[in-house]
Amino acid sequence: MTETIQKIVEAIRQSRSVLITSHEGPDGDAIGSSLGMAAFLRAVGKQVVVHLADPVPELYRFLPGAGLVRGDIPDQSFDLAFVLDVGEFRRAGKQFGAFTRIGQTINLDHHLTCEQFGSLNLIDEQAAATGLLVWRIAKAFGFTADYDTALCLYVAVLTDTGSFRYSNANREAFEAAGELVEQGGLNAWTVSEKLYESQPRKRLELLAMALPTLEFIRNGQAASLVVTLDMYATTGANAELTDGFVNYPRSVAGVEVAIFLRQLEERKFKVGFRSKGAVNVATLAQAFGGGGHHNAAGGTVDGTLEEVKRIVYRAVNEAAW
Repeated sequence: MTETIQKIVEAIRQSRSVLITSHEGPDGDAIGSSLGMAAFLRAVGKQVVVHLADPVPELYRFLPGAGLVRGDIPDQSFDLAFVLDVGEFRRAGKQFGAFTRIGQTINLDHHLTCEQFGSLNLIDEQAAATGLLVWRIAKAFGFTADYDTALCLYVAVLTDTGSFRYSNANREAFEAAGELVEQGGLNAWTVSEKLYESQPRKRLELLAMALPTLEFIRNGQAASLVVTLDMYATTGANAELTDGFVNYPRSVAGVEVAIFLRQLEERKFKVGFRSKGAVNVATLAQAFGGGGHHNAAGGTVDGTLEEVKRIVYRAVNEAAW
């Protein structure tokens, strides 16, 4: 792994133009690692474009560089492309998947099921966030974090560890957070306030509609929550405001696996799984064409809500725990 990092550092040194992308429906790690990588590369004199198939969620628009993220890819060639946190290449979006004017593609990820599609692949499922892989590279480059880089990477780590509550919050995560706070001059409370104390009212209204859908299966070892298109229409909320909803069923005593069913179309649901640690939900998600981490994974299922529930509940009930 150290050898791969050194090869990535050398590739950065030899490059001038860099394209950065992450997965569709970006979360805190996707946004934070992408913008953190961009800030680092700009600080060392590189020309950088960040492309995301979907817009930056409102929650993360306070991060430096968020306003520069592009939904398109400019008509130019790039020496390097960094693909961050995607798990599967297709999740970077159709536009990036069809883009060919890249000298070298570098894949950074911490998904257990990640495809090795890059010319260089830095994949470590023990890393709490992809943002930590970016930080490893920046440190190997000899870079001391400025405010912009530190803030973005700190948010990547903070969000993907559930504010250091999840089982992936290992020593590296805590040490890196301390380094980023110190080097970047961050105020941890100010960051937390932006992320957790500034919710739009419609998110709480959507949550109020979702909580009555709470159901328990497998003798209370698993629980589910549902958000439908009708709920979006009633509240004026959207999918990005459901971030964290799956943690409500997981927080119930006795629940080992939480299931979040989020309607995408009339007959299609996104299924998110969260585990407290005893169950590897990445294997559950693979049955639905998805993947992820031991404790966090997802896929999609076609059908009505009742049909999807039957399919998903059967898989959870039949899984070996």
